[in-house]
Amino acid sequence: MENQGDTALALRARGLTKTYGSGGATVRAVDHVDLDIPEGVLTAVMGPSGSGKTTLVHLLAGLDRPDGGQVWVGDDEITAMKDKQLAKVRGRIIGFVFQGFNLLQTMTARENIVLPLRLNALPADDAWLDSLVEMLGIGRELERRPYEMSGGQQQRVAIARALITKPRIVLADEPTGNLDTHASAEILAHLRQSCRELGQSVVMVTHDPAAASYAGRVLLFADGKVAGHVTDPTPDAVLAGLDALAGVER
Repeated sequence: MENQGDTALALRARGLTKTYGSGGATVRAVDHVDLDIPEGVLTAVMGPSGSGKTTLVHLLAGLDRPDGGQVWVGDDEITAMKDKQLAKVRGRIIGFVFQGFNLLQTMTARENIVLPLRLNALPADDAWLDSLVEMLGIGRELERRPYEMSGGQQQRVAIARALITKPRIVLADEPTGNLDTHASAEILAHLRQSCRELGQSVVMVTHDPAAASYAGRVLLFADGKVAGHVTDPTPDAVLAGLDALAGVER
C-alpha cells in the first residue's frame, strides 16, 4: 500500500477489486488494490497495455462499481453511495478527461465546456472560462461543433470542460494523447500548477514518460496491482521503472 504519512488524502482505496468474464475467461483487471492519492499532487499511472490502468481510474471516479473493496473521496465513501449521491460527487468534486473526448456533437465547444455547470446547478464563472480558453488556445473554436474540430482541438475543449467546475480531483485518461509536444507541455504545466496553487489532485493515465515526468510521483501498474512507484520522476527514471516491470535491462 502507498504510505503518505500525515499527508491529507484526496482519494483512497482499500481492497479494490474488479473482475470481468467468468470461468476460464475470467480477468481480474484490478486485484485487491490499496491506494492513497494525496491532495495537491499530480499522480501519473503507467504500465503495460491491459494492466488495468483505465479500469482503476474508472473505479476511483465512481464511473464503474467494484466487485469488492472501498473508495473514499476525502472522507466520503463513494462505493457506499446510491446513484444519485454518486452523481452529485462526480458532477461537483471530480473532473474527467476521457481518451475519446465524449463531447456532444450537437453542442458548440462553449456549450460543451459549460455543460457541467448547467447539469449541476452551479453558477457561471465567465472569468474562469476566459482563463481556460486562453490557456488552452481554443478561442476560435468556441462556436464550432466537435465534428468541425481536429482531435487535438476536441481534447482541449474536453480538458476545459473537466476544469470548469474547479473540481478538487481531476481524473484523466491519456489527456495529451492527441496533442503535439508543445501543446502537451502547456497543458501538463497547467495541471501541475493547478495542483500547487488550487490544491487540486490529478490522477493521469499516460503511456508517455515525458508526460509522466510532470507528475509529483508515478505509480507503476501491472497485472491489476500497484507494482512500484517513482518519486520525483524524470523521463529516464520512468523508463527505468517500466523496464524493471518488464524485466528489461538497459
